[in-house]
Amino acid sequence: MTEAKRGIAAMIAACTIWGLSPLFYKQLDHIPPGEVLAYRTLWSFVFFAGVLALQGRLRVLGEALSTPRRALLIFASGFAIGCNWFGFIFAVHSDRALEASLGYYIFPLTAVLFGRLIFGERLSGAQWAAVALAAAAVATLTAGLGVPPWISLALAGTFAVYGILKKQLPAGPVVSVTAEVLLLSPIGIAWIVWAGTSPDAVTHLWLAASGPLTATPLILFSYAAKRARLSTVGLVQYLNPTLQFACATLVFLEPVTRWHAIAFPGVWLALAVYSASALAQDRSARRAASRASTPGTSVT
Repeated sequence: MTEAKRGIAAMIAACTIWGLSPLFYKQLDHIPPGEVLAYRTLWSFVFFAGVLALQGRLRVLGEALSTPRRALLIFASGFAIGCNWFGFIFAVHSDRALEASLGYYIFPLTAVLFGRLIFGERLSGAQWAAVALAAAAVATLTAGLGVPPWISLALAGTFAVYGILKKQLPAGPVVSVTAEVLLLSPIGIAWIVWAGTSPDAVTHLWLAASGPLTATPLILFSYAAKRARLSTVGLVQYLNPTLQFACATLVFLEPVTRWHAIAFPGVWLALAVYSASALAQDRSARRAASRASTPGTSVT
């Protein structure tokens, strides 16, 4: 198996774990979402710190927090992903996993829009069309249900903010996430001490499993990102919300209204337009790079 194929296999595995994670968190719906988040944070730190210790890289954790600016950025990114985790757990516990899947569907388009607004990144006509289609789908769902899909928007927004903050960090994904959950751990401990429900032993085992469940797909994603083309990684990521959608509709039997039946295909169409544009740009960039590397070829 080539390195690229290993990368794709790792990406599929990561997205499968993410996509089926609602089945896991549904088993903890008797525990308040905030408490589940607190334990998830603590056990994620234990797991990630163990990985770094096995790699002999614990000292890198100190380097990641070596300046006040880095520490502040890491805390901000940790807070963003913590809000995202809480929103997802809350959605599953409150029988709104369908909204969670919609949030992760529209996340790529939200990230593109944030890139334009914050970093001034240029968007092609197709990308603007994709953003407009997604906005129209969300507006339709809002009008039909009488309330915006706040969970979807919050999940897409917090994950996009998390991505923006991560771009500012020099540390790698495993080190930075370890630092993030380290800084969030005091909040998690305080929550458990003051508002904990004293779960039984079996529940504690489920809560402990949230650590490797959080860490494993991230490690797989990091492995995949280094070996597979980014356009391929981007397309495979849609497996995550698709499996979440399947969990919500086929396992949890959440109702799909006619407004959902309009909005979801609208978002899927927007993603198809965006993906086609991204693939075209990727092919164009690779052709340009190939011409530039060919002796005697000039690029004007």
